[in-house]
Amino acid sequence: MSEQDSSHSNVCCDGGKFRLKPERSAGWNALEMNRPALVTLAVLLSSSALVNGGKVLVFPVDGSHWVNMKVIIKELHARGHEVTVLCPSNTWYIKPDSPHYKAITINSPTGFDGEKLKSRITTVLSTRCQGASVWTHISLEFDIMKLFYHMHKDVLQMVEEMFEDTKLMQRLHDNQFDLVLTDPAYGGGVMLGHRLGLPLVFNARWTIQGEGHQIIAPSPLSYVPIPGSELTDKMTFTQRIKNIMYYIFTKIYIFYVIEPMYQPFVHRYFGSDVHYMELFQAADIWLMRNDFTFEFPRPTMPNVVYMSGFQCKPSKPLPKELEDFVQSSGEHGVIVMTLGTLVEHLPEELAEEIAAAFAQLPQKVIWRHKGKKPSTLGNNTLILDWLPQNDLLGHPKTRVFVAHGGTNGIQEAIYHGVPLVGLPLMFDQPDNFFRMQARGVAKVLDIATVNRDNFLEALKEVLYEPSYQEKMKKLSSLHRDQPMKPLDRAMFWIEFVMRHKGAAHLRTESYKMSMIQYHSIDVMAFLLAIILIIVTVFISAVKCLCRRVFYGSKVKKE
Repeated sequence: MSEQDSSHSNVCCDGGKFRLKPERSAGWNALEMNRPALVTLAVLLSSSALVNGGKVLVFPVDGSHWVNMKVIIKELHARGHEVTVLCPSNTWYIKPDSPHYKAITINSPTGFDGEKLKSRITTVLSTRCQGASVWTHISLEFDIMKLFYHMHKDVLQMVEEMFEDTKLMQRLHDNQFDLVLTDPAYGGGVMLGHRLGLPLVFNARWTIQGEGHQIIAPSPLSYVPIPGSELTDKMTFTQRIKNIMYYIFTKIYIFYVIEPMYQPFVHRYFGSDVHYMELFQAADIWLMRNDFTFEFPRPTMPNVVYMSGFQCKPSKPLPKELEDFVQSSGEHGVIVMTLGTLVEHLPEELAEEIAAAFAQLPQKVIWRHKGKKPSTLGNNTLILDWLPQNDLLGHPKTRVFVAHGGTNGIQEAIYHGVPLVGLPLMFDQPDNFFRMQARGVAKVLDIATVNRDNFLEALKEVLYEPSYQEKMKKLSSLHRDQPMKPLDRAMFWIEFVMRHKGAAHLRTESYKMSMIQYHSIDVMAFLLAIILIIVTVFISAVKCLCRRVFYGSKVKKE
């Protein structure tokens, strides 16, 4: 009998089922005898993996950003790395106790004021739904800008208190972390990483100056739209004017809101010759929470790693009651609606209109809504305080996702191939939905003008126009067709930075150049000066030669 045959000799077929024969080979007996040694080896290997694990210091951003960061932290822990999370004593989402990380609580009065932000968003939503004037909208946007100004200011105050706490800083130094993992939407983690002299890895899409690419990669305004402009990479002349105007407004916001806070702080702790954005641009790896199924084509950099949808995963079975409700939809399927964690309920009038529209459809509806139960609610609609969003989107009976346009929800919809009806509210949500609408996978409504008629019309269009489903399935296929999973790619680059103590070879040093040097204005001026000198000398030589010829011929004639 061959070696291959003998390896299967303990398996026999019994009535179409495979089972193991009771006889044990010599190899099996040897395995039984050496079991204690194998157990010892397994323990040693496990211990070795833990010893070789890295030490990661996390400076997170609270709120929905923490939802993303927590996915990375869990995976780092699963791979044997030791994770330490810094969090203020009044955090909103971040828990001080977790099996996946150690927490160092910062006893600071500042932090992510989630309740204040939620209250502000509720006010903005109510005002928008009432059809307020343009000036009221501007005033609301200004109020949100002030809110974020104070949040930036609070974060810097907390970091300053940390820098002045010698015991805390010594404790962080003594831990000998391998890197700092942070979200650059606020600057606290960036400042701390440079203070400790550690490599920086960003879990990013936004920075304190806007979208991440804008501060590290060439971004020609002719075909790279500024977020919020609601433009594609194919712009007409008037659209390019609009794009430049958005760019100017962004720079004004940075100059008047961001720079007066961060520049003095950096001068105080890192030197008067350091610009605060240099600290961001010096990050080793940017784990970017998007990809080119979402982003328009644009230049990028070697240290940008795309991990769009890293938080997405196959759906799990639904609870029995919810599964029964979904199955009761028959061939019509299900519509899922949720507007994120910050919007728990809609104004009553708007909720009545939306419920009335749902009631006219044959589909079943699962709606996350904590407000007053609408009187127009149909028998086909189930209202819940919380719903398993990923599991519902992955269910084969889900037909449409009604959402507010948060990055997580849109990426989950792309991952599961579910077309969208958009009710964007603020921040990056309108721009996110514009990108989906440009790809033909979403119908977007202005929440200020939503009523039962136009909402019902939008739902029917996405439900019954096949192109929405077809294009979203195509987008999902493009998103999933990758050589490795986005989370695995993120883990590889985090561990790469640990192994090599950074990734300086992937990082451009162009941020150290002045604008004149970066755009080669000095070189062009030098070359232009040389050309002018050559032209001047040539013209002077020609004039001189002409004079000699002219005067020479004149003398001969005389």
